[in-house]
Amino acid sequence: MVKPGILFGFSLLLLLGCSTATQPVLYQRLGADEGISAIVDGLLFEIEHDARIVHHFADTDISRFRAMLTEQLCELSGGPCRYSGSTMQESHTGFNITLADYDALVEGLIKVMQRQQISIADQNALLA
Repeated sequence: MVKPGILFGFSLLLLLGCSTATQPVLYQRLGADEGISAIVDGLLFEIEHDARIVHHFADTDISRFRAMLTEQLCELSGGPCRYSGSTMQESHTGFNITLADYDALVEGLIKVMQRQQISIADQNALLA
């Protein structure tokens, strides 16, 4: 006679073996640390060359901005990072950012992701 514990264990192993492979998290699909850093660096380039929004960054500590944005995108995409910066409301208070400014930034981010051949689905997941 087969013991119930052995039968349960075997059944569990059988079920686990039948499970489908999970898709990598967005963080991995974006290229992990290297990919996130490339996105942020590309976005900084876009900001620097976009007359519509560059003025918002005139007094920004770009090194800190880069580090915080990298950390934030890492966390948002399911990576191992934990964002340690200010809330978005705190960060943007007093900048008088318009919807057009926001759209220009997102436009730049999309350009970067397209250049890096990130799928539309993954672009949408990051922007969501």
